Amino acid sequence: MALLGLSAVLTEIVTLIHRGTFDAANFFSYFTIQSNLFVSLMFALSALAIWQGRPGNDLVMFRGAATLYMVITGIVFTTLLSGIDGATFTAVPWDNVVLHYLIPFAALVDWLVDPPPQRIEFRRALIWLAYPVAYAIFSLVRGHFVDWYPYPFLDPAENGIAGLIGISSGMVVLSGGLIWLLLRRTGRRPALK
Repeated sequence: MALLGLSAVLTEIVTLIHRGTFDAANFFSYFTIQSNLFVSLMFALSALAIWQGRPGNDLVMFRGAATLYMVITGIVFTTLLSGIDGATFTAVPWDNVVLHYLIPFAALVDWLVDPPPQRIEFRRALIWLAYPVAYAIFSLVRGHFVDWYPYPFLDPAENGIAGLIGISSGMVVLSGGLIWLLLRRTGRRPALK
């Protein structure tokens, strides 16, 4: 999964460079790209831990955050972006499937099939919200200055300030609910030895 996610991101970069439309600042401003790079690193570190004979328990918080971000990516793309007429979010169609559907599904299945053996407290896991909240703030501030927003729902001109606050609040509530659901699987199996 780490290699598949990275190959999809690299394919996007190479294709956009070939077309002469690659803008690194905008490209790396997409939550999809950032979260896929994050989860690819998580998958690679988890594989390395297993290869070295360690259960990877030290990666639990990192793994939970990566899973959350990928589930958010899949849900937001499916509900808010996939039906937009004429919108192209990836340069290569198979990348769209990999980045928005397959990797989010794989991250969720990984968490559900192999949950962390130790229980994670909800208060502790709320730190996972720091990145999505920081991302939204960064996108709004950057978008104001460069007049470009990575997603239509983040553009105040599209939805107005009230719509933006409503969508942002909904995403925070959704993320909190997802954290709660993910945590229900923790502490449900004995630690690997």
